[in-house]
Amino acid sequence: MSMENKVLVLLGPTASGKTALAVALAKQLDGEIVSADSRQIYRGMDIGTGKDLQEYGSVPYHVIDNHEIGDAYSVAHFQKEAIDAIQDIRSRGKRAIVCGGTGLYLESLILQYQFSRVPDFLEKPLKYAFEFQIFGLNPPLDVRRERISIRLKQRLEAGLVDEVKGLLDRGISTDALAWMGLEYKWIVNYIEGVIAKEEFEKGLETAIHQFAKRQMTYFRKMERAGIEINWIPDTLDFQAKRDYILNFI
Repeated sequence: MSMENKVLVLLGPTASGKTALAVALAKQLDGEIVSADSRQIYRGMDIGTGKDLQEYGSVPYHVIDNHEIGDAYSVAHFQKEAIDAIQDIRSRGKRAIVCGGTGLYLESLILQYQFSRVPDFLEKPLKYAFEFQIFGLNPPLDVRRERISIRLKQRLEAGLVDEVKGLLDRGISTDALAWMGLEYKWIVNYIEGVIAKEEFEKGLETAIHQFAKRQMTYFRKMERAGIEINWIPDTLDFQAKRDYILNFI
C-alpha cells in the first residue's frame, strides 16, 4: 500500500501538543481528524477534556461530541465509530489523521481487536484493511510537567469549575461526572466541599502528572506489542515537527 493511503496516527501524553500538530498536518494534507480520546466523545465536557475546538478552524473532526454523558460506551463502540469515520474520510479522497492519547482506543484500532463475543450493536465482527503510520510526541519530563501546570491554570481561568457546575445544574449526577476522572472528579469533590480550593488545585495537578506518566507507560506497552511508533524529536520547533512527519510521507 502506498504511503498515500496510510492512516496517520498522532499520539502522545496530555499537553504534548497533539491537536495543534494534527490540525497543521490536516491543512497540509487535505485531511480530517479522528479523535481517540475517551472523554472528548461527551457533549458539554469541553474545557476539562481539552477539546480546543477553536484550534480546528476549517478542519473537519470526528468522534468528538457524539455522545451524552452517561451513554453506554466501550472500546468496541470507539473502534466502530473510528472505522466508520476513517472509511467516510477516505471515500471522499481525504486523508484520515487519528489523534489522541487514549492508548487502549488507539491499540484496539491499530491491532484490529476482535472481541470474544460480537458486541450487541454489531451484526458481525469488524473487518478493515487500513495500514497505519504512527507518530508520537513525548516532551521531556520537565517540559511536560511545566506545560501541564500552565494548561491547568489556563483551564481554571477559562471557567472549568463553572463548566462542571453547569453540568450538575443540567441534572447530570455527581457520580457520572466523578466517573469521568481527573478534572471532573476533583471538581465535584471541591464543589461538594469535600476538599478545599488549594487542596483541589494541588491534588488535581498531581493527578494529571500521574495520568501523563500512565499514558507513556501504555504507549511503551504498545511498542512491546509490536506497534512501531516514530517518536518526533522534541528539540524540533513546531514547523519542523510538522515537516518531520511530512518527510516520512
